[in-house]
Amino acid sequence: MRLRVSLFCLLLSPASFFAQEKTFTINDLAWLKGCWNSSRNGRETTEHWLKPAGGTMLGISRTVADGKTVEFEFTQIRQDPGGDIFFIAKPSGQPEAAFKLIKGSANEVIFENPQHDFPQRVIYRLQSDGSLLGRIEGVSKGKEKAVDFPMTRARCDD
Repeated sequence: MRLRVSLFCLLLSPASFFAQEKTFTINDLAWLKGCWNSSRNGRETTEHWLKPAGGTMLGISRTVADGKTVEFEFTQIRQDPGGDIFFIAKPSGQPEAAFKLIKGSANEVIFENPQHDFPQRVIYRLQSDGSLLGRIEGVSKGKEKAVDFPMTRARCDD
């Protein structure tokens, strides 16, 4: 009788019985590590991400135009003890803001903070050609707005 009950339980519970659901962790963001570069409209932006370690990824970016730094940002992606993952940004001249991971996959992450002024979402997507698309989006002055930051991999020693 015990064998029949166990077999019956197996038949009722699909593949989830055999496969344990994988939890997305900061280590799944290793594809973001390294240096990325964007040049457009006379502005050169470099973004550098350290590999995941100790529950964090640290990042920094700088935009130079006409030989002067016009923007910079200190960033981190941090996994808290409960497993939640946050993108934390400290842009030049602005207060720090935190965005919670709402979607993570092998080539895309979406962070969101509906209470932030703009942006409310920060997205990183690794493209099939190896380039990186950074994107911020949300509502600004009552209208939907999105800004794309296409980047290519760069050497980190520059």
